[in-house]
Amino acid sequence: MKVHTTNYQNTFITVADDCRATQGEVPPVKGDDKTIANLQFDLLYDHPYKYTSDDIVFHCYAAKNKIPKAEQPAAREQFFSKGQPCLRTSPLSKRYGFGTHHNEEGKVALYAMESPEYAKLMKDKGLKVIKAIKSSR
Repeated sequence: MKVHTTNYQNTFITVADDCRATQGEVPPVKGDDKTIANLQFDLLYDHPYKYTSDDIVFHCYAAKNKIPKAEQPAAREQFFSKGQPCLRTSPLSKRYGFGTHHNEEGKVALYAMESPEYAKLMKDKGLKVIKAIKSSR
């Protein structure tokens, strides 16, 4: 079975051109269940450079679909047997004003668009800098 990945290395994903935020905003909680934006924010904000993009994307899928821990290894294999949207489609970069830095190991950290770190990463010649996907076409 072919295995697909959403991981990047040495890459900085900037906010989308049509991002409405003017600074990083914590995604609001809507109702009892966390949104994809909430789940991604919690993982990245609380654990910078701990998880890969694949880890984050699958964690959100497993949480939203209430997949039990014991079933997650098989579910993850099945999940990545076909292509999945990467963090360029994350609401954090499309709507909430955060860029994601993917280090040489593919581990991810979150940076608010107004932060000095974000500005520094934008200019880093050692990184591939790409924009998040726009919400509108």
